Amino acid sequence: MFEQVVSILFPVFALAGVGFVIGLWIKPDFAPINRINMDVCIPALVFASLTMMPLNTEQLPLIYASLIALLVPGLLMVPICKIWKLNFKAWAPPHMFRNSGNLAIPLFTYTFGESALAPAVLLFVVSACVHISLGLALLSKGNPLRQIFSMPIFLAATLAMLLNLSGISVWKPIYEATSLLGQAAVPIMLLSLGSQMVNLKLSGVKVGIISTFQSIVTGAVSFTIIYLFIPLPTLHLQMMVLFSMLPPAVMNYLFAERFQVEPSNVASMVLFGNFLSIVTLPVLLLFALSLDF
Repeated sequence: MFEQVVSILFPVFALAGVGFVIGLWIKPDFAPINRINMDVCIPALVFASLTMMPLNTEQLPLIYASLIALLVPGLLMVPICKIWKLNFKAWAPPHMFRNSGNLAIPLFTYTFGESALAPAVLLFVVSACVHISLGLALLSKGNPLRQIFSMPIFLAATLAMLLNLSGISVWKPIYEATSLLGQAAVPIMLLSLGSQMVNLKLSGVKVGIISTFQSIVTGAVSFTIIYLFIPLPTLHLQMMVLFSMLPPAVMNYLFAERFQVEPSNVASMVLFGNFLSIVTLPVLLLFALSLDF
């Protein structure tokens, strides 16, 4: 099984490693690339996946499970932040909104095959929609609805689900075009993530380690609730092991910087959390694969 875990994680970490080398060597500005990826490639991936994915009541348990994985850690962080005197707005979001895009999607597909792509995208869409709504509401004082409805990923997901649920077939050339464009999203995600590892600073090690430990604990509680109360097929249950305990999403830092909510600490949580996934992911993957029953 160890060899299987290595073969699954190697492509993910290899591409992230290439991104790290690029960050050291060329020092590129990934901001415009990430903007194109977030506003073009990822919506194309979401559209192509959701239009072909069976959307019916069978998907509801997975959606319920994803909401538990997103919301329970936030609730658990309320007493934790009070006891440790931490800023809830800075510390809670990284435990709620995890790297369900540039790490989870390739990880799920490499681990479980192409059959996992559609549910992986569905999990990403749920996480992204909650993040740009509840996540923004936690950090800002304004109404986030305007930003939600202007997000390309939200528009792509809404259109895809409307077409899917209404039974309207997408013209095949359009599907092929969006699918081809969406295939660029995952490599770009991993290269971008790797390039950001260049910014790791030793001064943030303590915050990163504490946050990673809290993230595993809150995620484990979430998965326990899912395991006990949400009836999921084996594949979805295995995916939820990883989804509920992934490292933080990079978007947490982007939001923290925008609203000036301890951006340096949030950066340490995100960067060290993803860096330490070299250790945590193999363990989680071994556990997930052991649930094959």
